[in-house]
Amino acid sequence: MARRTLPFFLAAYGITWGLQLPAVLASRGVIAGPFERFMPLVGLGALGPLLAAVLVSRFERDGAGVRALFRPLRIWRVGAGWYFVALLLPGAILVAGMAVYTLFGGRHGGPWFYLPLDKEHIAAMIMFPIGEEIGWRGLALPRLQDRYGSLRASAILGVAWAFWHIPMFMLAGITPAIFLLTIPFFFAGSLVITWIYNRTNASLLIAVLVHVGAHLNNSHRALPGNEIPAIAHTVAYCVVALALVLLDRKAWRAGAAREAVG
Repeated sequence: MARRTLPFFLAAYGITWGLQLPAVLASRGVIAGPFERFMPLVGLGALGPLLAAVLVSRFERDGAGVRALFRPLRIWRVGAGWYFVALLLPGAILVAGMAVYTLFGGRHGGPWFYLPLDKEHIAAMIMFPIGEEIGWRGLALPRLQDRYGSLRASAILGVAWAFWHIPMFMLAGITPAIFLLTIPFFFAGSLVITWIYNRTNASLLIAVLVHVGAHLNNSHRALPGNEIPAIAHTVAYCVVALALVLLDRKAWRAGAAREAVG
């Protein structure tokens, strides 16, 4: 892993897991009392990648500084169509996956839509994309692409992204077997976001909106009771990611983020 990204990953994991661990321990009876009293820390922990990115940008010797970290949020002239792609594609992939599942005789798959209707999910839809993407795609992705190229960078980031969620998955009651399912989900999702990021001239704003789009129709809300939407979503994401890798080679070449046009 690139020397310039390792401190970020260590800080992101340390902040998030450190803040969310008390709730996990309370939910398992290791700490007395209801785990709900620690939920504010869980929410704060979701900002771990953002806080880690700010710390790394602020204190590393050869870093470009905090202002440079936030500068890609101002890349908004990317073509109106990309805003629709960012907000609608993640949910549309779930709908496509559920449609194929039903077409081939699948039954009792559950709803095709998981809209954020309560205040907790609406807050998550706003807070999580900002708290995560400034770190994942704002700091880590450009550095990893410079070192490893787009495909390997996306793979590294996708796996790191999945394991970062472990405390939240534990609080949601997701078993280790189900967690294994989320690894290819985040892996393929990372490829899709990288493709959009590179094709929108490295727009961090669009990356944030893709994450918002993922929360507009989030199959993981059916877990742990119903695994079918998450499975269908994962398979569909893998198909889309593979198609993007095979059909748009330019977006995956080194430096594509600087060459691409909206």
